[in-house]
Amino acid sequence: MDAAFLVPLLAMMTLLAGCAWALWSKEAVQSRMDDPNARKSTMAADKSSTGTPADV
Repeated sequence: MDAAFLVPLLAMMTLLAGCAWALWSKEAVQSRMDDPNARKSTMAADKSSTGTPADV
C-alpha cells in the first residue's frame, strides 16, 4: 500500500464519517423539535435568556 492509495482512502472514510455524524445530528434535532415536552432554547422568544441552555 502506497500513499497514492492510502490518502484518498482516508479522505473518503473521513468524509463518510462526517456525513454520518451530520445525519445523526439532524435526526436528533428533528426529534427534539417534534417533542412538545423538550426544554426550550434560551434564544426562544418565550424563554428567559438567563436560564440554563437546553442542550446542557
